[in-house]
Amino acid sequence: MRCLLKVMYGTLLLWVMLAASGLTAVYAASNPPEQITDWRIRWDARDGGAVHPPADDSLWLEMRGDNATTKLPKPHSGAWVSVKLPEMKWSSPALYIETLYALKVKVYVEDRLVYENSRNYIKDHYSLLVPLGVNDAGKNLYIWTGTLQERAGIKEAPVIGEHSEMVDRYIKNGLVDVILGCSFIFVALVLFVCSFFLNRDYFSAAASLSVVIASTGLLAITYSPFVYSFYGYLGPASIVLFDLGLLSLLPALTFLFEKIFGGGKYGLIRHFRRFQVAYSAFCVLCMAINGLSGNRYVELYYFVSTRVIGYIMIFQFVLLIGCVLIYSLKGNKDAIIFAVGFGTAALTGVIELIWYFARSSNYDLFYWKWALVVFILSLIVILGRRLALNHRQVVQYSQELEMFNNELQRSEKMEIISELAASVAHEVRNPLQVTRGFLQLLEQKTDGDERKYLTMALSELDRASGIITDFLTFAKPEFEQVTVLNVHNEFTHIESILLPLCHLNGGKMVLDVAEGLWVKGNSSKFKQAFINIIKNSIEALNGEGMIQVLAYAKGDKAIIRIRDNGEGMEPEVLGRLGEPYFSNKTKGTGLGLMVTFRIIEAMSGEIQFYSKKGAGTESVIQLPLTAV
Repeated sequence: MRCLLKVMYGTLLLWVMLAASGLTAVYAASNPPEQITDWRIRWDARDGGAVHPPADDSLWLEMRGDNATTKLPKPHSGAWVSVKLPEMKWSSPALYIETLYALKVKVYVEDRLVYENSRNYIKDHYSLLVPLGVNDAGKNLYIWTGTLQERAGIKEAPVIGEHSEMVDRYIKNGLVDVILGCSFIFVALVLFVCSFFLNRDYFSAAASLSVVIASTGLLAITYSPFVYSFYGYLGPASIVLFDLGLLSLLPALTFLFEKIFGGGKYGLIRHFRRFQVAYSAFCVLCMAINGLSGNRYVELYYFVSTRVIGYIMIFQFVLLIGCVLIYSLKGNKDAIIFAVGFGTAALTGVIELIWYFARSSNYDLFYWKWALVVFILSLIVILGRRLALNHRQVVQYSQELEMFNNELQRSEKMEIISELAASVAHEVRNPLQVTRGFLQLLEQKTDGDERKYLTMALSELDRASGIITDFLTFAKPEFEQVTVLNVHNEFTHIESILLPLCHLNGGKMVLDVAEGLWVKGNSSKFKQAFINIIKNSIEALNGEGMIQVLAYAKGDKAIIRIRDNGEGMEPEVLGRLGEPYFSNKTKGTGLGLMVTFRIIEAMSGEIQFYSKKGAGTESVIQLPLTAV
């Protein structure tokens, strides 16, 4: 029972909370935030330690959201901003100012101090949220801003509304920059780790790209007002990290450009990169001296690390844009991609820097982060293209190496077999001829079954003699008599030899050989090579079928195609054609195609086979043409 009561109590409490939040949402939706477009500003030269809102109404300047000024006139070091609070239509009102320039801030409602903050580091970009009461309607809200910079006061018009909605705006201001910067740093870390698996040529480019990406992410995080609004105690460290990010980004970017496109004419890019490295080291030294001295030299360090760096950045962007345009006009694809990405970032950066100096530092750089996103993407694309090209080259080299290795193995096999065939064939041929002579004499003197057996023995001896002839042809494919052959006449003779065999197997032979094709070779060897190929096609028909023989000229080559619609071959069989003693026939020795390959090779030609199981086979032979 007690458990049931607890469940009912929890359900009731949850319902009340949901109803309250729903009512709050409805209330907030019915009372949207209101922008205050008019306020007053008054310059102040006093220290902010004991200030109070001015009692008189003199020296105030009327401001509007569309013509507000934050430029601080000399010798003033601060400013008062007076805002007339409107009618409070919200249950829990709050005032939100997205951008406020100050190092010291005090906020009063009439004479009541409601907010105070002070920074001991040079970051004058505030995001301010001030809770108000319903009874503060119609009262004057005073904001005092003290600074060492050249600007002070409100940049954008203040917004007043429901506290929950203003908190949401307050939190989101600069949060996107932090998320973007963290993403950059994560990508840079992954890229840097992966760069160790690349070869030495690409390691430096990948490592410098990771430094560029990480520096950009660090700049995005430390430039964001989010860090200084919610983690003010990290302000001094953030300032140092911002400077380190900028001082590492510039030389790393130039080094990456140098690795992709070279040192430039007269080594200009290389010399500029060395200057940047030296100047960045000088700035780091000034940073250390200023930090150890308690910010005694802060103005000098600000001039060295901000003013001078700004002009160096402008020169760097102009230099790199000029170089990349020259490379792009020469048709370099990487330069074109680099031009799109870097051109977007550099043009945006130059415009913002010029506007920053034109407004006497009264401008917050904003678009550079998103322009750098485009630039970094272009760098990743360039590096990816380089790696893909390198991979393709490695694959191509591997394929060529495998082909050369296979060719070398084949040549070694052929050489060994040639030597073996030449030595064995000569030794075996003579006893075979003697044996055949005696068997032939015995055949003439015998009758009946004994004569039949002797005839079979003579037939097998003739077959063995043909194999030995093939051995000798394979072992020594050089031609005893080389003449200029008319391809048309040679194939006409081959057709007359093989046509009866083709008809016997139920096939047809179609000859389409162009006139005027002349090649160098031995007539008998030429016929032997193509008889072997066409005979294989005839045996592959297995009944009715057609064999087409086409010959034509293409450039300085005679192209001969022998095509059949027989049973075809599997890829593994096709890949082994021409290997020593390989045959897919029951009684085949594998010597026929071996001899054919050697004859075509001796004629400085090439032969290739294309086949598909059940669809037939095509052999393509290329022989060099010769003049008559």
